[in-house]
Amino acid sequence: QVQLVESGGGLVQAGGSLRLSCVASGRTFINYVMGWFRQAPGKEREFVAAITWNGGRTNYADSVKGRFTISRDNAKNTVYLQMNSLKPEDTAVYYCAARYGNSGDITGLGVYSYWGQGTQVTVSS
Repeated sequence: QVQLVESGGGLVQAGGSLRLSCVASGRTFINYVMGWFRQAPGKEREFVAAITWNGGRTNYADSVKGRFTISRDNAKNTVYLQMNSLKPEDTAVYYCAARYGNSGDITGLGVYSYWGQGTQVTVSS
């Protein structure tokens, strides 16, 4: 089992920044691709960003490219999501997720086995 705990969410004005963190425990962190997803009220959960074990491969949703940056610190078992130039449409609950293995699809919701409890991000206009 992998346990994931997110933090860093909050209320921010449009144009502002937030950094989300997700600490993993329970298994060898470097064996896992780490991803961020989000779910807005009334909408399905959607992919935001993902990163392989050494950061050698990252993927971003088109809606966040150039604004969000995913990174990881394997020594701290932590993955981050730096969010800049936030927009009201970024408002959602953000979830951290882990997928065993570092090859193949890293953007599909269904390939992730472990999920955090989520952290709320609210962007006011």
